[in-house]
Amino acid sequence: MTTHCCETMTNRVNPRCDEHDDPFACPDALVDFSARFQEYGLIVHDGGTSSITIDFCPWCGRRLPESQRDRWFEELERRGIDPGEDELPAEFQNARRPARLHQK
Repeated sequence: MTTHCCETMTNRVNPRCDEHDDPFACPDALVDFSARFQEYGLIVHDGGTSSITIDFCPWCGRRLPESQRDRWFEELERRGIDPGEDELPAEFQNARRPARLHQK
């Protein structure tokens, strides 16, 4: 389990909801955390899985970790792995996302 910057962020990243398994479907879920990219985002509740990346915690004001998105894709490319087509190695997956990354 990832340690977040403050208790409030931890509670918001890991919401408990009796009605929704998916935080993108729960209107009370506010923050998404992508372990694969080390990114935090405010969830856009439009029926999809969009979020707006944030750089600072809305509750404690701490700077959040630098995104690893570019590094993640660069390493997959270096290994010759296409994330839209190929099965991802375990170290490139996270529990909230499927093993394949479907890009639009």
